[in-house]
Amino acid sequence: MDLKKEAKKVPFIKNFKNKFQAEKKRINGAKTVKKMVKSNPSVKVVIGAGGKYDEGWIPTNIEYLNLLKEKDWKKYFKRGTIDALLAEHVWEHLTPEQGALAAKNCFEYLKSGGYLRVAVPDGLHPAPEYIEWVRIGGKGPGAHDHKVLYTHETFGDLFESVGFKVNLLEYHDASGKFHFNDWDTKGGTITRSIRFDRRNQNGKLGYTSVILDAVKP
Repeated sequence: MDLKKEAKKVPFIKNFKNKFQAEKKRINGAKTVKKMVKSNPSVKVVIGAGGKYDEGWIPTNIEYLNLLKEKDWKKYFKRGTIDALLAEHVWEHLTPEQGALAAKNCFEYLKSGGYLRVAVPDGLHPAPEYIEWVRIGGKGPGAHDHKVLYTHETFGDLFESVGFKVNLLEYHDASGKFHFNDWDTKGGTITRSIRFDRRNQNGKLGYTSVILDAVKP
């Protein structure tokens, strides 16, 4: 009998191991953020990075930077000091009330002229299979946890309500027409976009997002 394999099957041991790994990830992640904030000339933060981020950006995850908890923000940043924030497909996992609170916290910690580049699934995408994929409780990865399906109008209104000026970058309108305003990847790359999602081929928009820059005046 392999005692190590058998031990892994015991619920108590398995749960303890999972908690230990989660705590180790939280501690290491927090140390990395603090170190990068000190060493980077500009503070550009990826929210919910999941291991994906461009050079010069500081990756964070919910285990050590929860958008909704100001105490987490205070651990790493002073108010009005962040140059840029990037969040791809995060807000649809928050309730409208949580989304407003998260937007408010971003606003408070960005410097004047700083911005949040943010993307969510597009509720006006004309393809029924896309909507089925991303709707609340949809069939796509993570859709079981989706709380809201935004349009460019409802998503923009959310950020304007806390003081941001909104610049729309990519979205479908109510007629199903796609709009694209050129944006620089140096300001933050959104993978699920017309240029970078591999499902967009041969003129067919298989997967796009509502993408906007929310700028703090």
